[in-house]
Amino acid sequence: MIAKLATEDWEFEQMFGLNYQTFVNEIPQHSQNQTGLLVDKFHDKNKYIIVLQGKDLIGMMAINENRPFSLDQKLENMDALLPPFKNGFEIRLLAVKSEYRGGVVFLKLFAKLAEIIKEKNYDIGLISGILSQQKLYTKIGFVPFGPLVGKDDARFQPMYITLDRYLNGLEKMNLAGKIY
Repeated sequence: MIAKLATEDWEFEQMFGLNYQTFVNEIPQHSQNQTGLLVDKFHDKNKYIIVLQGKDLIGMMAINENRPFSLDQKLENMDALLPPFKNGFEIRLLAVKSEYRGGVVFLKLFAKLAEIIKEKNYDIGLISGILSQQKLYTKIGFVPFGPLVGKDDARFQPMYITLDRYLNGLEKMNLAGKIY
């Protein structure tokens, strides 16, 4: 099992399929289509962290470092709700195949993200965390801010994290040594 940035066409195809499975079939955030693929509206701005087991894509997240973020479009005056920052990014499309949830895939995604945070010197990361996973996000170190976003069965809590909070969250869960 490896975590890496997506670069290959076959990786992107599998990502679009996992996006569809997660954000159309499981979380009704987007409408069904004939292709069974979901390409993010920020695709051209995103970098994608993926976890592969052989040639099987089993987890992914998108990172967008260019504003406006999707949360900028959902929250009025978002910066007023956050601590001051200079260099931020947004996590989008966090998804793990159902049969791999509760294992190390999620941690591998966030370990690779921590490398990128250090490399890019980001001081804040944003996410729209699905309500059913709030306990997990908080345990990792995310802090809720602002009102809920989304609609109907697809409600999300805007959250932020710093590298220090993330590393502290891993230490509290006794996991820092397992993914570094």
